[in-house]
Amino acid sequence: MTTLQRPARTPRRTPVSWVRRGGLSNLLFMLPLLVIFGVFSWKPIVEAVVMSLQKTNLVSPATFIGLDNYVKVLSDPQLGQAALNTLYFAFLALLFGYPVPLVVAVLMSEVKRMRGLYSALAYLPVVVPPVVAVLLWKVFYNADPNGPFNTVLGWVGIPPQPWLQSAASAMPSLVLEATWAAAGGTIIIYLAALTSVSPDLYDAAEIDGAGIWKKVWHVTLPQLRGVLLITFILQIIGTAQVFLEPFLFTNGGPANSTSTILLLIYRYAFQNSLGGNYGAATALSVMLAVFLAIFSLIYFRLTKSWSSN
Repeated sequence: MTTLQRPARTPRRTPVSWVRRGGLSNLLFMLPLLVIFGVFSWKPIVEAVVMSLQKTNLVSPATFIGLDNYVKVLSDPQLGQAALNTLYFAFLALLFGYPVPLVVAVLMSEVKRMRGLYSALAYLPVVVPPVVAVLLWKVFYNADPNGPFNTVLGWVGIPPQPWLQSAASAMPSLVLEATWAAAGGTIIIYLAALTSVSPDLYDAAEIDGAGIWKKVWHVTLPQLRGVLLITFILQIIGTAQVFLEPFLFTNGGPANSTSTILLLIYRYAFQNSLGGNYGAATALSVMLAVFLAIFSLIYFRLTKSWSSN
C-alpha cells in the first residue's frame, strides 16, 4: 500500500517571522539611502510632473490647467525642428563618437610601453571644464582664413570653412567638439574591459592564423559585447540631452539649425524676462524622460538575449 506524501507546508509569514528573518534590520540599514534617494531624486520628479500640469512662473500662485502645457508644447512649431536637430546630433555622435573610443582603446591595448601616458593623454579632455573646452574650440572654429582649423585646411589647399556660421556645418562642428570632450571616459571603460579578455583567446586566434583585425572582430568585439551595449544606450541618452554645446557655441543658430530639445526647454523656462513658462518647460522635460525610458526598456528587451549569450 502506497502512501502519498504531502508537500511541505510553507511557513506562514507573519510580522514576527519577518523581523526574525532580518527584515527589520535590512529595512533600517536601507532607510538612510531610501530617504536620501526619495528626497533628492523622487521628490523632484513628482514635483516636476505636478508642475507640468500647472501654469506657473514661480512668482505668481500656480494654477492647475490640466494637459494644456502638453498641448502647447506639442503644437509649438519649434518642437519638430528641435527634435530633428537632436536626432541629427545623436546620429552624428553615434556615427563618429561611438567607434572612435573603441578603435583608440584597441590600439592602446596593443601598445606595450608608456600605456599609462597614452591613457592619461586620452582622458585629459574629460578633466577640462566644459565651458573652457567650448571657449577653446571657439578659437579653433574661427572662420577667418587665419583661424587655426582654416590655417590647417589651407596647407592642403582647402578654402576656409564657416564652421559655426553655416547651417550645414554647425551641427557637425558641435559633434566634433563633443566627441573630443567625452571620448576619454569611454576609452578608459573599454581599456578596463579589455583587461578581462583572456590572452588565451588571442593566442588561439594567432595559431589559427588570424591577423589583428580578425582578432578584433572574432575575439575582442564578442568579449566586449555587454560593455558595448551599455555604452551605446548611455550615448543615446547623453546625446538626447545635449545642451551645453548648442547653447554656448551657437545658441541654437544659425537659423535654428542647432536648436535642440533641451535648448527649447531652457527657452521656455528662462528666455522670457517677464517670467518663464516653467509649466511648459517641465511638460517637455517629462515627455523627453518618458520617451527615453520607453526607448531604454525596448532596447534592453531587444538586446537581452544578445547580451546574455
